[in-house]
Amino acid sequence: MIASNPPLMQHYGALVKNSSEAQKAKSFRDHQNHHPVVDACDLPLIDLSGLKSPNERERLACTAAICRAASEWGFFQVINHGISHDLLRNMREEQVKLFEVPFERKVTCGLLNNPYRWGTPTATRSNQFSWSEAFHIPLTIISEEDCWGEFTSLREAINEFAPAMLEVSSLLASILVQNLGYPNDAVQKLCDAGTCFLRLNHYPCCPKSKDEIFGLVPHTDSDFLTILYQDQVGGLQLMKDSKWVAVKPNPDALIVNIGDLFQAWSNDEYKSVEHKVVANDKMERYSIAYFLCPSYSTIINGCKGPSVYRKFTFGEYRHQIQEDVKNIGHKIGLSRFLL
Repeated sequence: MIASNPPLMQHYGALVKNSSEAQKAKSFRDHQNHHPVVDACDLPLIDLSGLKSPNERERLACTAAICRAASEWGFFQVINHGISHDLLRNMREEQVKLFEVPFERKVTCGLLNNPYRWGTPTATRSNQFSWSEAFHIPLTIISEEDCWGEFTSLREAINEFAPAMLEVSSLLASILVQNLGYPNDAVQKLCDAGTCFLRLNHYPCCPKSKDEIFGLVPHTDSDFLTILYQDQVGGLQLMKDSKWVAVKPNPDALIVNIGDLFQAWSNDEYKSVEHKVVANDKMERYSIAYFLCPSYSTIINGCKGPSVYRKFTFGEYRHQIQEDVKNIGHKIGLSRFLL
């Protein structure tokens, strides 16, 4: 049988050899003890049909719930979001077919202009390693038919899925920016189909304990908003009140989280929250993330009161993240830009 999964154990084993086993174990114990995991919880659940209610009070209540969740949690779930179950199911089926391609082909054939990533190439220690693989797809390539090869059905699915995700993210962004005193189209003018990204994630079964290795290392997102469609396996955790909170999957919901750019733009009114995925030794996991991003030249500046952060462009921010990961093994993020 030809292997489709990347050689994650080989890479992980090399990292363990480079750092002592005791140091590796201690780093994970320290991480877990410093931020204990609490039981699975339900994120704030918001029914977006309330935005279309003929009752003004219901519309305002829905809007207020979105802004409150962005401020208090940085994460929330939305139902009745307008994306059909058939479209979501089709997108998942195409995603699974893509990851079933033999690993050697994913690495060498230039599929989709080489957006394939696996593990953590920059990791120097085992606690910087992610047990996962992904296709990070700039949505500009939807129009480039030649790079899709035999995956024309995936292109067709993304061609329908991405605009639907853009519509949901733009709707939520318009509500959040109005709450900050901006025109409701402020983010839409900065982010369009050509500046956003889609990340198809696959977390293979991991023979190691979830207390030893991450499916995806703790991080914050570097965009305005992320919309996540995940399966029912679970594994997503977020930081809440200095504790890791395990998120219960909801088959009817999309997960929304605030990115660093919205936190900076809002002067910390909205929270870009650290989150991670834990490895699973019994089941593989799939998810699809849509990142609402501006162009690299977009200037990010605080919206009201004295700015918490200095002005920066999205391109400058992305470059700083890449430098930090290369030099110290992890992202520092917005604290680099504090005034």
